[in-house]
Amino acid sequence: MKNDMIYYSVGALLYCPANKKTIADSVIHEKFGTKYSLALCLEDTINDNYVTEAEQDLISSIHQIFESFQDHPFYLPKIFIRVRNAGQIERLTKAFGESIKVITGYIIPKFTADNASSYIEEMIRANEQASRKLYMMPIYESSSIIDLRHRIDILYDLKDRLSHVEDLVLNIRVGGNDLCHMFGFRRHCDESIHRIRPVADIFSDIITVYGMDYVVSGPVWEYYSGYNWENGLIQELKDDKLCGFTGKTVIHPNQISVVNKVYQVTRSDFNDAKAILNWDKKSDSLVSGNLAGERMNEYKTHHNWAEKILFLAEVFGITD
Repeated sequence: MKNDMIYYSVGALLYCPANKKTIADSVIHEKFGTKYSLALCLEDTINDNYVTEAEQDLISSIHQIFESFQDHPFYLPKIFIRVRNAGQIERLTKAFGESIKVITGYIIPKFTADNASSYIEEMIRANEQASRKLYMMPIYESSSIIDLRHRIDILYDLKDRLSHVEDLVLNIRVGGNDLCHMFGFRRHCDESIHRIRPVADIFSDIITVYGMDYVVSGPVWEYYSGYNWENGLIQELKDDKLCGFTGKTVIHPNQISVVNKVYQVTRSDFNDAKAILNWDKKSDSLVSGNLAGERMNEYKTHHNWAEKILFLAEVFGITD
């Protein structure tokens, strides 16, 4: 299990096309609030014929954010670049120059056995070039993990490859919409993706393979207005948490506060987590009812849970 807050701190990851010319202004003037991360996408959101132009728009936006941040402080989200191929990592890292200081890392789409080595090599090279640590967040969303005859072998093979750069892997991410697309599925705003069993089973296998060693983030939610969208998001977030996900991909600022609220830690969980981690090791008993007299706390059984709860409390806060 990850034992550093940064791995839990991505939270609500707001996706935005990399060629959106107003994005720098929105970040600088805190139009999305002060508790989110940002993904600037060069992949599916950009027409294949306009990639070069989108790269230039992106570079300009990053320079603008960096220069403004030098002049006056504002909330600087964790900024990630979703590339479309491994070669973009080196090219963009060089083009950002000193502005790389406002970049947290790169998002790797459709991470597979065919491209894993190239992406990992580029991330190692980028970290050698850059003036700061650059993280990677691979997305598991390709058709290769649908085939039940090979899925587990593929997941463990990719995990073995990532083990060489484990400290650079901030999160493992899942491509809910891409996986649904392959089956022709699309959930409505009152339906949780965890009810779509072929896709949910893929998520379950990813959590099983990676969940003990990495933070795995929840799939995108695409509804942000209209009847019942917020209740639908809340329900899916509860399902996400129960299944082992931390954080979520979002596509609209309206969704950010909902994600942050659902991931807040309850006061009772926080108190129990502290009690478990502060257990008297000299005690002859490692099990006890909690202070509220509501449930059992057991040091050996609940220690990992307690550590995670304290990280989440630090990132998202505590609710009564």
